[in-house]
Amino acid sequence: MSENIMYALQAEGLVKRFGRTTALAGVDLHADQGSVLAVLGPNGAGKTTAIRVLATLVRPDGGTAKVAGLDVVRQAREVRRLIALCGQQTTVDEELTGMGNLVMIGRLLDLRAADAARRATELLGRFDLSDAATRPVAAYSGGMRRRLDLAACLVGHPRVVFLDEPSAGLDPGRREDLWRALRGLVNEGVTVLLTTQYLEEADAMADRVVVIDGGRVIAHGSPAELKRIVGGQTISVRPARTEDVEAVASIMAAVAGRMPERLNRQEVAVPVEGDTAVIGMMQRFHAADIPVAEFSLRLPSLDEAFLALTGGRRGINDNPDRQR
Repeated sequence: MSENIMYALQAEGLVKRFGRTTALAGVDLHADQGSVLAVLGPNGAGKTTAIRVLATLVRPDGGTAKVAGLDVVRQAREVRRLIALCGQQTTVDEELTGMGNLVMIGRLLDLRAADAARRATELLGRFDLSDAATRPVAAYSGGMRRRLDLAACLVGHPRVVFLDEPSAGLDPGRREDLWRALRGLVNEGVTVLLTTQYLEEADAMADRVVVIDGGRVIAHGSPAELKRIVGGQTISVRPARTEDVEAVASIMAAVAGRMPERLNRQEVAVPVEGDTAVIGMMQRFHAADIPVAEFSLRLPSLDEAFLALTGGRRGINDNPDRQR
């Protein structure tokens, strides 16, 4: 990485050991200001450890890490003023109300009472918690607590936010709400580093993705670049008539040079090299008088890329305690 480039966060050659276990074995990563960096990897890959180093909670055994140009070891106090960390477990006080939690945090951050209340009201609205503002957190659902915890991380207007499994416990609709809120933060210039077990979340949110396995970076790039690692594209076809499925499969096999996969009773898919196969298939469908209800050409999914990179291991939770 160039020393002349100022990244919002940057790590070079990070090493961290817990006893005989090496959690990080020379990790490099960086994120531009106002961007989202997603860190993915199987269980025990080192993702949470990397976040804990960048958030000044764990001292690295080797390498360097900086946030906004500040060294996370030598300038840890200054770094903490610029960041927020939202871990996998919620940390809000159940005896206080939602408003009470956020106001308390604001006061701890030296906001005046009126400013703390104003900021709390703003964040409760952003995370759709205004109606529950005066209710004790003990009465909140798991998803509501998660959203309040995320709101609590933002009280101090951080420049860099670390989110470890931010949407864990949220239903799909609430995940969409969270993504919308995070995009708003990024538009304001906030940098977000997140780990996630939902690969569609990384696909939807991330400007760059880093895949860690065994404490090392095994791939990095934009979601589209990682998808290309799997190679080629996939054509999916659903004929208008169910009785044409076998004929469609035969044509696809002839054009692609490999047997297609039956996705369901009416849809067939096959990997292809390049997009010239599209024309060949459509011409043959027309010549055979086979009407097509759906025809799509797509890159592999990020999920498929992840499985290819990590040898099919799907678990991507990471607990540093298990690495000790």
